[in-house]
Amino acid sequence: MNQPDERKAPWEREDDPSLAALQTEIEGVARRVERRIDPGVAALVAAIGTLAVVASLLLPWVGGATGWQLLVGAQAAGPLPRLFTFTLTAFGLVVSALALTTRVWALAWLAAVGSGISLVNGVWAIWSRQIGVPEGVAGPGPGLVIGVLGAALLTFTWARIALQRR
Repeated sequence: MNQPDERKAPWEREDDPSLAALQTEIEGVARRVERRIDPGVAALVAAIGTLAVVASLLLPWVGGATGWQLLVGAQAAGPLPRLFTFTLTAFGLVVSALALTTRVWALAWLAAVGSGISLVNGVWAIWSRQIGVPEGVAGPGPGLVIGVLGAALLTFTWARIALQRR
């Protein structure tokens, strides 16, 4: 005689299709939660760093050339400040904004690493401008310095956010 499913031991019961679908859905939710971040108050600090990046692109970087003019190629100031505008815009603005809005862990990690690369490029750009000053080359402007400070703030903020994931 067959016993009803209620009297069988759990390992003897046949799989219920609705429970299998529920289990699949629960596993999917767990995977989505693992890929997300919750920056908390650090999101405000990252937003301030992104605002500093925007402000730096509007201020003079080298001589009278602003950051956005170097970015689009309207002014020339050498390869290092221009490289810094590319990395600062890509990681300090675009990736940081995407990471803030989507809260995806991979984007937070990319923002941390990219902002670190941008910080190195910015310090290198300031250094290249300062060693040329004795020969009459224009030194670093306030926008370049604020851009480096913004990149530093974003680097450490995104690194903290990305490393908090458990």
